[in-house]
This record gives sequence, C-alpha cells and structure tokens, in this order.
Amino acid sequence: MNEHAESAAGTVADQRLLRGARARHKIARHGVDVASLEGLNGLSIGRLAADLRLSKSGVQTLFKTKENVQLAVAEVARAEFTEAVIRPAQAAPPGAARLRALTQRWISYAEAPLFPGGCFWAASLPDFDSRPGKVRDALLLHRRSWLALLADELRHAVNTGEIAELDPDLTAFQVDAVLIAANTAWQLGESDVGSKVRRVVDSFLAPPH
Repeated sequence: MNEHAESAAGTVADQRLLRGARARHKIARHGVDVASLEGLNGLSIGRLAADLRLSKSGVQTLFKTKENVQLAVAEVARAEFTEAVIRPAQAAPPGAARLRALTQRWISYAEAPLFPGGCFWAASLPDFDSRPGKVRDALLLHRRSWLALLADELRHAVNTGEIAELDPDLTAFQVDAVLIAANTAWQLGESDVGSKVRRVVDSFLAPPH
C-alpha cells in the first residue's frame, strides 16, 4: 500500500471511530434519561435500540453487554452532573459560599431537572447498593466523591472560623440526605422544596457565636 492509500485508509478508520463514539454517546445519553425514571435496571440493549430506532445488532456491537451500557450511562450522567453542578460552583470562594453554590446548583439540577426523572443517582443507587460489581463501584465512586466535596468545603469553613465547629463528614452526609429527600419531594409534586433545602443548609453554616 502506498503512502496516499495508507493515509486514506487511516482517515476512513478515524471517521468510523468518530461515528462510533458519537453513536455511543447518543445512546448512553438517552440511557441516562431512561435510568433517571426507571433506574439502571430499566436499561437493555433492545430497549435502547427500539427507543432510538436503531438496530439491536448495531447497539450490541457498540456496547457488547448490558453492564457496559450501564457503565457508559453512569459515566455520561457523572460528566453532565459535573458540568451542571460542580464546575459552575467552583467560581464561588471556598467554604460556606461554595457549599451554598453547590447546593443551589443541585437544587436547579433537580428542580428544573437535567434528567426527566430528577436525580439520576437517587434513581439508580437503590438498584445496586447491595449488588457488588462494576456498576455499583461506579455509582459508589460518584457518591463518595460528592460527599468528599461537600465535606471539604465544610472543613474549610470550620478551619477558617467562618462557621461554628461541626463534624464535616457527618454534616456532608446530612446535607446529601436532605438533597435526596428533596428530589423525592419534587417528584411527588411538592412545592417550596428549594426554600426548605436552603434553610436546612443555612442552619449548618451559622457563624460562631
């Protein structure tokens, strides 16, 4: 094969890989929406193919297994959550202001939902919390990272004297529990949930006496 032919073959291969990556993302992104409503167990290669009017064999070729679909969906959900909630909040100063920003971004993420079923993690974790495996590990990693982020901001606020002394890890757990409860309330059509969440978070961020 001459140099020109090799270059052309390489270009075709690159285009095929790009098309495959785009197709995988499109399928996984739709899977996030489905999982937010029904949990990750509601996903299957056949279901996604039917929803998107794709061939089942084509989706099978891209993902191979249902577990790979679930892992890809969890990764897309994590990336979109990061862009919607975590990254914008980094503009706020560390400590109480950033914790409030994270909370407000989370409220927006669930109240005017990024995913149709509200919080992807609230819908998916109950299916896998007692089922060891790669999917549970991926979901658990996200949860631990989120709790650690909340705890770090609380710890900074305590160490700088911005708020009263508290246990950062315990308070992060409590804040997360309130957010998950709020997600359920929004899904049930309750009003003024965001205001209640803000009041709870503010109670943790009281300045020292």
